[in-house]
Amino acid sequence: MNINLDNLALNDGDAFYEALRVLHDGKSPQESAILNFRIILLLANQVGDDEALHGILQVAAEST
Repeated sequence: MNINLDNLALNDGDAFYEALRVLHDGKSPQESAILNFRIILLLANQVGDDEALHGILQVAAEST
């Protein structure tokens, strides 16, 4: 699976980033981690492609 890292697929990435930032405001580190986990599972379900999801995990692991 080829993961698109060159072109932003979001219509308004800045607005999404801001909404995500606001969502975490006032949360403890543990609450933010739980929230991130929920978001990841919801997005993974939305993607619904096992090959793409494993590719995303690989890219994420390589960038840390």
